[in-house]
Amino acid sequence: MVHMIVGHMTEWYLTQESMWFFDIYRAIADPIGSGAFLFLSGVSAVLSYRSRTKKAEISKSYGKKTLRNEYFLRAFFILIISLLYNTFVAVMFHDLSIIWHWFILLTIAISLIMIWPLFKTSKLFRICFGISLWFLNQILITFLLGYVGQNNLFGVMYYVLYNNLELDPILSFFTFFVIGTVIGDVLYDLYSDDNKKVNREVFKKKFLIPSLISGVILIVFGVIFQFPNFLHHRTFSWFFYSLGIELIIFAFILGMEEIGMLNTQKRYRFLSYFSYYSFTVYLLHNLLYFLFVDSLYPFNIWIYISAIILIIGFALRSIHNKWGSNFSIKAQIGRLSLGIAKLIDNRKNFN
Repeated sequence: MVHMIVGHMTEWYLTQESMWFFDIYRAIADPIGSGAFLFLSGVSAVLSYRSRTKKAEISKSYGKKTLRNEYFLRAFFILIISLLYNTFVAVMFHDLSIIWHWFILLTIAISLIMIWPLFKTSKLFRICFGISLWFLNQILITFLLGYVGQNNLFGVMYYVLYNNLELDPILSFFTFFVIGTVIGDVLYDLYSDDNKKVNREVFKKKFLIPSLISGVILIVFGVIFQFPNFLHHRTFSWFFYSLGIELIIFAFILGMEEIGMLNTQKRYRFLSYFSYYSFTVYLLHNLLYFLFVDSLYPFNIWIYISAIILIIGFALRSIHNKWGSNFSIKAQIGRLSLGIAKLIDNRKNFN
């Protein structure tokens, strides 16, 4: 979330003559951007699904139909918010085509819907499916680029699947989400027995080593294939390179936690608020656009960005201390989805 805010402010605030600095920043930091966000969303989605499935098996008040309805209601509400967000941007920039731009919220909403049938497939199938999707995507985009702006079937297909390649088109970024569910399943298998400590040898064998090896392979392939395209935003080799970086960073951080180098009991430290209020921060940070648009330079932009990040962090901490989850759009969507799902279930049982 911090990278997203920093990246957007860098793009918004730099003068046109200084945009070379943004290009350098994006080439270095982009692997921990929207691809990483979708990867972590996949991890979170499958962990939530597995724990709720377990709850549905033993609970009389929360069955499998309630689970399904709650899940799709949550995806539906995120989809509605994403389209409202896109509509707002379209009105601001006087371009109605933006209503179906693949901003990250729209990609997450569609990913949540698409992943449902894949929850019941094996981890190996999802890995093969996700990687194959990138090859299919490359074939499709190469073909459909010739029909951009045309009022025919292929022109419509391009608009639906790829409108604005600079953003996060579903066929390009769904793979990050899918691989995230695989990692989430591995972690669920490791920790689902409620043990506070997992055997370190088992942790290394089933998660750490496979993640690091897979990450290295993906990075090497991304770097070698059509070098140096791995540094160029949204290219075919960039996808592999980025996923490799994400796997290694995630494995490294979780490994540090496992050996006790990270104190996860201090849950709400400074950066944690950006995660806790991620949905809210994503929507509200767009208001920062109007502060210093096209007016800063590489030598002074970091002073302004650092100050803004600190102000946001301390503001979120104060908000959490006062309102807790009531300020979290993500939490409110979850409560609303569960409430409606239970209401639907109760009505069916009553009838």
